[in-house]
Amino acid sequence: MQRLIAFLAVTWAVVFFLAWGLFPGSWAVALGLAAYTTIPLLVFLRRLGWPFYPGALFRLFVTRTVLYTVLLLPLVAGAGLLGLLGGLAFGQSLLVGRILAGAVLAIVGTILALGYIGSKRLVVRRVDVDVPGLPASFDGLRIAQLSDLHVGPHIPRRFLERVVETTHKLAPDLIAVTGDLIDDRAEDVGVYAKKLGALTAPLGVYMIPGNHDVYAGWEEVEAGLRAANLGTVMVNEAVTMRRGDDEIVLVGTGDPAGGRRGSSRAAPDIERAMADVPADATVIAFAHNPALWPKLAERGVALTLSGHTHWGQFALPRLGWSLASPFLEHAMGAHIIDEAQLYISPGTGYWGIPFRLGASPEVTLVTLRRAQTAAARVHAARSASTRLAYASAT
Repeated sequence: MQRLIAFLAVTWAVVFFLAWGLFPGSWAVALGLAAYTTIPLLVFLRRLGWPFYPGALFRLFVTRTVLYTVLLLPLVAGAGLLGLLGGLAFGQSLLVGRILAGAVLAIVGTILALGYIGSKRLVVRRVDVDVPGLPASFDGLRIAQLSDLHVGPHIPRRFLERVVETTHKLAPDLIAVTGDLIDDRAEDVGVYAKKLGALTAPLGVYMIPGNHDVYAGWEEVEAGLRAANLGTVMVNEAVTMRRGDDEIVLVGTGDPAGGRRGSSRAAPDIERAMADVPADATVIAFAHNPALWPKLAERGVALTLSGHTHWGQFALPRLGWSLASPFLEHAMGAHIIDEAQLYISPGTGYWGIPFRLGASPEVTLVTLRRAQTAAARVHAARSASTRLAYASAT
């Protein structure tokens, strides 16, 4: 905490110096912004959360303002400090400092604005997965995947309504919500139930925990989800689906955060989840964290649907790179080991500030196909607001 306070003191000191005399009252404006954003940040960190349930207005005018400021402050102050030092050689230290700080503020501000627009651009992506040994009755099975919704007061209600509407228009056979249903408070389950409780599919809605569901207190979150009767909550469990004499098995895992947070109920236990699964069964797994995929692949799982990475919320899909790529072995898109396949969704909501570039919020339509060899065809994402997105999925 002391290091953070020292960091904030230095960066704000640079901003104060740059603001002094810029316009009447500029220094007071900078001081007010510093107090407005720093005090809530320190309270949050000291208490490890807010002492109350933050409503939409609080999230908008306090939490979001703090996050934007924390992101911009070191960049603007750093550029300003370089300008102050570099401008000494020309005798224009303050001018150069202000120019560089202003340029960084304008550039980063523009990027953040574009990312804000991107966070609203809901898309539909088709993923066709060839599955060797898939029973004939399940050829063409359609799974709508939602992931990382992070539902809370900060997510626009109209956006969640669009998610439900878009999902239903895709006419999936079943819906999988692959973790991080809510953001950081167990109370968010009520918001989730109110806005996403309308999700239905002929073969059911299946939900698994993600790390944020664990952070919010999985025991309370799970109880709320089950009480609201939103679908089937799966934690290291398997469900057999039958069509005539054919069957496939759905497996839902826990999340590694459960082990770190002492929630044994939510921790992944692949052995338990697969204990009663026949060796020759076609298995589709839902695992929030793609780090679980290799172990699932070893157990012969044909397809794993994951999320968690958000594709870093900033990605260059044509290059297969995202902001999460340097930190994770499997960060985005489709992967294959032998005949075991993985698809990592960029997620449907967002975490932190509303920002997505190259990693649009996505409703994924996964279609299973009988084939001799395993393969996945990931199609280009199309705007959920166009009829073409729906027509291409039929």
